[in-house]
Amino acid sequence: MNSHTTSPQVFGHPKGLLYLFFAELWERFSFYGMRALLVLYMTKHLLYSDEMSFGVYAAYMSLVYVTPMIGGILADKILGFRKAILLGGVLMALGHFLLTFETPVFFYGSLALIIVGNGFFKPNISSFVGNLYQQGDSRRDAGFTIFYMGINIGGAIAPLACAWFAEMYGWHYGFILAGFGMLLGLFVFNRGLKTNVFKDKGLVSNPILYNELFFGIKKGNLIIVSAFLAVPIFALIVRFHQFEHYLVWVVSVFLIGYIGYILKQVSKQEKQRLLVAVYFTVLYTLFSAIFEQAGSSLTLFADRNVNLVGMNAAGTNSINSGFIILLAIPFSMLWTYLSKINRNPNSVIKFGLGLLFLGLGFVIFGMSANHVDTFAKTPMLYLVVGYLVLTIGELFLSPIGLSKMTELSPLKYVSFIMGVWFSANFYGHFFAGKISQLTVISEGELGVFSKGVFGDITEFITGISNTAVLDKSDIFQQLYSYVSVYASFGVMAFAVGLLVILFSNPIKKMMQEVH
Repeated sequence: MNSHTTSPQVFGHPKGLLYLFFAELWERFSFYGMRALLVLYMTKHLLYSDEMSFGVYAAYMSLVYVTPMIGGILADKILGFRKAILLGGVLMALGHFLLTFETPVFFYGSLALIIVGNGFFKPNISSFVGNLYQQGDSRRDAGFTIFYMGINIGGAIAPLACAWFAEMYGWHYGFILAGFGMLLGLFVFNRGLKTNVFKDKGLVSNPILYNELFFGIKKGNLIIVSAFLAVPIFALIVRFHQFEHYLVWVVSVFLIGYIGYILKQVSKQEKQRLLVAVYFTVLYTLFSAIFEQAGSSLTLFADRNVNLVGMNAAGTNSINSGFIILLAIPFSMLWTYLSKINRNPNSVIKFGLGLLFLGLGFVIFGMSANHVDTFAKTPMLYLVVGYLVLTIGELFLSPIGLSKMTELSPLKYVSFIMGVWFSANFYGHFFAGKISQLTVISEGELGVFSKGVFGDITEFITGISNTAVLDKSDIFQQLYSYVSVYASFGVMAFAVGLLVILFSNPIKKMMQEVH
């Protein structure tokens, strides 16, 4: 039976998409509002060093994307999408509000509440979107692109609104506004449940297991208790972020083991598709590691080395999301139109183009140094155009990846595989932290990208030589540190994108009928 006839429709899509769109919009408002403030709050208010701030930020942002694997498994096996989303939303709202208490216990505890909450919320609301469409529904990519626009409306408004509140009334009011955004998201989702727009979708996965008693407590309730008990553990990992690489190994062993287990359980056709899902996740990891300079080193670059007009450094976090709002619907229409005329590029090509545009965006950030003024400030135009180009790359890759995960996954494991997709952000943020550390300057040392072939690439793109910059002030050396990293990683991303496109045919075959 066609999915068009099985559920109420709005604008040609299931009505449930509208509620998930607004729930995700407000959840992302809270998340991106806090994210825009975090590094600046640490460097300017808590007076952490750049190195410490990047470490805490990278640990927080990477863990936010490892917990979805656990949340995905628990939703698949026991909770179902609905209960997982509600639990995650409550934990995240608590985290944002508790950030207003200025002590280390509350600071790290609040970040940990958001980490655990996101693990229940993020993979399951995305899987819920996929659940609204039947296998092979041609509207799926367009539906996910619309959903992705909801993410980015929240992401565009939040940095501007929360940054304004923080600047006018104090940092804590910015965090409170983020918390209210999360409460609005919960209200919208709960409204959808009460009006029954989701019909029978997203209910408890296994009622018998959910109600089974363990030491007198229902297993479903035990998950809620365990979620709160996990908070101190994640708080400690964020605080002692320098040891996070051990967690990376643990997660990697777990992922390889569980994916290996799934590969043994499924058919040959499902195996091939699952391996493509893993390949896409690896590419997304590379994309994320470079792209996610946005909340850390790019925010400080904007604060220190860009002539900002009309917004402060925290507000620049909204530029990417603003472009997605402008471009998401045109891209959605483009995929639908290209499908109708049988010209829609395969997903592998889209991934290659995504990396190619990402690289070009960072090369543009590097090029800004060609027009630096006497105060080591670069024109804001380069920042805006660079964000525009890498946003185009993001639209080629990220919403398409979300859509393909739900198609390439074996049906029984769809939430876990969605969690695997988000693990790319875990690895990506971990490596993004390492990349941002490369922008930290030390006296008389310009960094790894000032030498050899990378030094030549940097000079060609930025117009600044490593010898000339050593005679200048610290702020010029800091500028060189930023643009040398951006130019070098931009070129690397561009090269990988070309290779993905050139060697796309074997991957296309493994995808079978999935486009």
